[in-house]
Amino acid sequence: MKKLELKLPPVGVFLLVALSMWLLARWTPGHDFHPVFRLAVIAMSMLAGAVFGIGALVGFRRNQTTVNPLEPESASALVTRGVYRFSRNPMYLALLWVLLAIGFALSNLYALALALCFVPYMNRFQIEPEERAIEALFGDDYRRYRARVRRWL
Repeated sequence: MKKLELKLPPVGVFLLVALSMWLLARWTPGHDFHPVFRLAVIAMSMLAGAVFGIGALVGFRRNQTTVNPLEPESASALVTRGVYRFSRNPMYLALLWVLLAIGFALSNLYALALALCFVPYMNRFQIEPEERAIEALFGDDYRRYRARVRRWL
């Protein structure tokens, strides 16, 4: 099996993006979001991150399969229930929700834009290779699942 193109685990990419967002916010002008709007968006983003992240982990545990994103070929079950009905990658979606919350907490449009760069990076270096490995394991079942459930949302 071909190694994943991503050399840094997704949580490492998340931390690197979050640190970069913080640094960028220190060097660029902020934005005056209305405080109530800002807090509401932060709370909703964190809640969405928690729902998708915890829901994904629960789904994997219930199906007794690996959560290790660096070894998708060791998956023992195709999880399609719970939050996996809405997203094929709810763990990565959870990290994106938290990055968006961080961007709003920093009140910086540049940081928010950087958070959005997480999506194409993860698509190319983690998700695409992961999907190839999962398709090799689960074949038509995975192809049918992929046809009805979007990658992110």
